[in-house]
Amino acid sequence: MTAAAHNGPQGLDDDLVPPLNALQAMAESSRCLYCYDPACVNACPTGIDIPGFIHRINDGNVVGAAKTILSANIMGGTCARVCPTEILCEQACVRNAGEQRPVSIGRLQRFATDALMARGGGHPFARAPGSGKRVAVVGAGPSGLACAHRLSMLGHAVNIFEAKAKPGGLNEYGLAAYKMTGDFAQREVAFILGIGGIDIHYGKRLGDDLQLGALSGDYDAVFLAIGLAAGRPLGVEGSDLAGVMEALSFIEALRQGRAPAVAGRVVVIGGGNTAVDAAIQSHCLGAEDVVMAYRRGIAQMGATTWEQQLARISGVAIKPWLAPKRILGSGGKVTGVVFERTRLVDGRLQGTGTDVELSADLVLSAVGQELREGELAGIPVTEGRIGIDADYQTARPGVFAGGDCVKSGLDLTVQAVEDGKRAALAIDRFIRKGVSHGRSA
Repeated sequence: MTAAAHNGPQGLDDDLVPPLNALQAMAESSRCLYCYDPACVNACPTGIDIPGFIHRINDGNVVGAAKTILSANIMGGTCARVCPTEILCEQACVRNAGEQRPVSIGRLQRFATDALMARGGGHPFARAPGSGKRVAVVGAGPSGLACAHRLSMLGHAVNIFEAKAKPGGLNEYGLAAYKMTGDFAQREVAFILGIGGIDIHYGKRLGDDLQLGALSGDYDAVFLAIGLAAGRPLGVEGSDLAGVMEALSFIEALRQGRAPAVAGRVVVIGGGNTAVDAAIQSHCLGAEDVVMAYRRGIAQMGATTWEQQLARISGVAIKPWLAPKRILGSGGKVTGVVFERTRLVDGRLQGTGTDVELSADLVLSAVGQELREGELAGIPVTEGRIGIDADYQTARPGVFAGGDCVKSGLDLTVQAVEDGKRAALAIDRFIRKGVSHGRSA
C-alpha cells in the first residue's frame, strides 16, 4: 500500500496501515508467483523465506507461515509494521514490473505473526540442552533481544542489562505510536522471553551501573546492543530555550503517556524517519502548523519517499535547503528559528548567506544520535560506531556488538535483528571452542 492510498494516521493510536483479515490475506497471498530465485528474499536483511511463508498462508497454514518468518526474524511482528518494505522486499517483487503493485509482503507477514501470538499456548521454538555457559547482553532493544533469543535456543543462559525501565529499545520508546499501536512492543518482548533462559535487569547503564571489565570477567561472552543513546546537539544559539527538545524524547514522552502540550507552530529540524514521526504526531496532537526543515535537498533526506509522502498527506510542510543558524526566544521560551538557505557546490553543502525565519512554539531536534563512547572502556570506535570484525567481535576478545552502535548495513530494526542473530551464532562458536577468558571447555 502506498502512502497515497490513505489519509495518514487520524490519531496517535490509529493503525497506520490496517491489518488484513483472513479473506484479504488469502486473496493477497494468491498473487505471489513463488519465484524460483526470489529477489524479495535477497532484499530482506534477515533472509526470510518470503515465498515459503506466503505459500503456507495460501494453504491455510498460518501458524506454519509465522514459524517460517520467526525462524529467520524473531521480531517479525515489529518488522511487519515498521520495516520500509517499499525499498526492500516489496521493491524487489516481480509484480512491480507488470502490475505496478507488489505483493503486500509486510501486511501478510503481520497477518501471520499476529495470528501466532494471539493463539498463545507454548513458544514455537525450544531451547537446546543447557550448555553451562552464560552470556551478558547489554541493551534490551531489537538487537539485544534477537541475540538473547538465539543464544537461548542454543542452550546458553542469558542476562540482559537494560538502562531503562522497560525492554524494547526504540520499539518501545522511539517509534511513532501509529506504527506500534497498543502494547504490541511489550507483547512481543513477552513472546520472545517465553522461550525461557533469559533474565532482564533494569536500570543498569553501561559505564554507570555496569562496567565492561566486570562483565567480561563474570560471563563467557558479552554482547553490546547499546544503540546510539545520546542525542546529537543542534549546536546553535538558543538550543537551551524552553520549548526546544529532542524529537526522540518527544516521541518517548508520547509513548509513555506523558504527552507534552502541543499547540500553535511546530518546527522539526531533520530529514529522517524520526523527524517524520515527530512531525506527524505533532499534527495529530493539535498543532496548527507543522514544518520539517532539512539542511539538504529532498533527494538526500534519510526518510524514505513513502515516509515523505505520508508526512505531506498528514499536513506537514517539508522545507529543504535550510540549515539551523540560531533559535529565537522571548522570556526564556522559544519563538522561532533562523535558518540559512543552503546549496550543494561540487557536492559540498554551502550556505548562501540568505536567512529565513520560521515562527515556532515548539522546536523538535531530529538531527541524529551518537554513541556514548565513554561507556566502552577503550574499545575502538570508527566514524562514531563500534568497530567489529566479520563475526561481530570487537577488538576486545569475547566482547561482541551489533545493532545501531555498529555499522553493518542500513540503520533499520530489521538490520539490528539480523545483527543480533548473527552475533549469537558467532558467540556460540566462540564459547564452545572454550577460548572465553582463556578457559578450556
